[in-house]
Amino acid sequence: MVHDLIQRVQKFGTGRVLLVGDLMLDRYIYGDAERISPEAPVPVLRAVQRDERVGGCANVAVCLRALKTAVICCGVIGRDATGQRLSELLTEHGIDTRAIVHSESRPTITKTRFVGLAQHRHRQQLLRLDEEQVGPFPPAEAARIRDLALDAMSQVDVVCIEDYEKGVVSDELVQAIVARAKKLDKPVLVDPGRLTSYERYRGATLLTPNRGELGLVAGCEIDSAELAGECARKLRRELGLDAMIVTLDRDGAVLVGSDGSATHVPTRPRSVYDNTGAGDAVLAMLAAAIAAGGHLLDATRLANVAGGLEVEKFGCVPITIDEVLADLRIEGDRTQGKLRSADDLMAELTLRRDRGETIVFTNGVFDILHAGHAEYLARARAEGSVLVVGLNSDRSVKTLNKGPNRPINTQADRAAVLSALESVTYVVMFDESTPESLIRRVRPDVLVKGADWADKGVIGQAVVESYGGRVRLMPLKEGLSTTALIDRIGRNQR
Repeated sequence: MVHDLIQRVQKFGTGRVLLVGDLMLDRYIYGDAERISPEAPVPVLRAVQRDERVGGCANVAVCLRALKTAVICCGVIGRDATGQRLSELLTEHGIDTRAIVHSESRPTITKTRFVGLAQHRHRQQLLRLDEEQVGPFPPAEAARIRDLALDAMSQVDVVCIEDYEKGVVSDELVQAIVARAKKLDKPVLVDPGRLTSYERYRGATLLTPNRGELGLVAGCEIDSAELAGECARKLRRELGLDAMIVTLDRDGAVLVGSDGSATHVPTRPRSVYDNTGAGDAVLAMLAAAIAAGGHLLDATRLANVAGGLEVEKFGCVPITIDEVLADLRIEGDRTQGKLRSADDLMAELTLRRDRGETIVFTNGVFDILHAGHAEYLARARAEGSVLVVGLNSDRSVKTLNKGPNRPINTQADRAAVLSALESVTYVVMFDESTPESLIRRVRPDVLVKGADWADKGVIGQAVVESYGGRVRLMPLKEGLSTTALIDRIGRNQR
C-alpha cells in the first residue's frame, strides 16, 4: 500500500484546481517574553522578528503549490496595503490571481499573532488580533465573485471551496458552483465552516468536516470512528453528496463512499505541536490527489499524512511533496528496505530532524560482517536515534588498495546484510574514496569512527565540528577484522 501511495504522489504535477474562499493575511510578531508588565499582569513581548504569510483559503492555495498543483484562486481582498501585500505573496508562490475581486466595501482580513519565545526558541502564542469585516458582500461584488468563479471552472480539474464564514462563501455561490460543476463533470470538494447546518453545500461531491464540526451539525459529541461513520452516512444521504470524509485527529479519518459504506483510515501517532492549518493541508492533499487521477481512498490516506505532518509544525506551513514522500518511506521501511539514494535520504533526515531526532553517521566497506561490526554499529546507534551507514560502493573499494580481490561481497550483498541489523536505520552508498562529500550533505549530529582512526585523522571531523556536531571514537573488538578473517580462511584452505 505504501508503495502505491508513493507512486501516486510522484505523479503529482499535472492537476489544476480552482480554490474559492476567504483570503487573509497572517502576520506574526515573535519576541522574548521574559517579564511581566508593571502596568498590568500581562507578559511584555520584546519584538525580535516579524513574518507575513498568506492565510485563510490562500494557505490552501500555497499548500497546493507545494504539492506541485496549479491553482486559480477566487476570493476577495481590499484595496489597501494589506491586500497589495497578500496579492504579492500569492504571485510569489505562482498562484493565478485572475479570479480575485478587489473590494471597495471592506478591508483585507488580517490576523496578527503575538508569539513569545521561551528560552529564545520555544514558541507560544500569547494573543491574536483580528482585523476584519464579515457578512454578505454587496450584490454587485457578490455577482462578480460568482461570475469569476464560474468562468474559471472550465480550466480546472477540481473545484475546492474553503469556508471560513467571512462572507465569500454564500449559499447562492455554492449552489451556482455545484450546478455548473455537474454540467462540466467536475468534482466539488468542500471544507465546511463551523455551522449547525450543511444545507448550503447540498449536491457537492465531497464534504470534509472534522470531528468538532460534524458534532455541531449532528448535535452530539463524535467520540468514535463508528459514530462518525453513522452521522456522515446520514448527512451524505440527506444532502445528496457523493462522499464525506470526517477527520478525527489522532483517530485518523472515516471515509463514507457513494454506496454508503464507511471505511476507517487510521493514522499513526504524532507529536502534536500546533493544530493550525491541519484542515488546509488535508483539503489541499485531497484536491491534489484527485486532480492527479487518484481514487478517494488513496486520497484520504494521503490526506492523513499531510494533516499529520502539519500538526508537527508551528503555524501554517505548506507540506511539500518531498516531506510526504519522506514520511511514507519512513512508515514503509519494513517493506521498502533501508537502502536509500542520497537525495531520498536527505529528505527523510530533514523530516526526522524536525521531529527532534539525533542523526549519527558512520561509514565503511563492511565486506564480511562479523561480531566486531555488530557491536560497533550497536554502540554507534546508541549515540542517537538514527544511524546512517555510508557504504563504499564496489568502485570505491577498488580505490582503497585493499587488494585485487576486494570486495569479496558485492555492494548489493553488503547493503542487504547491513540492512538486516536492527541498529542500522539507513544505508547509503558513495562512489568516492572518502565519505567527506556525503558527510557534508548528511550533516550528522554525531560522527562515529573506530578508535584506530585516532592517529590517522577522522575524515569529516572538521566539517562536523564546524556546525557544532561531535565526533566519537569507538573501541574495536580485539582480534576481529575483515582482513584477519580473510587471512584465516586462506590458511585453512592450504
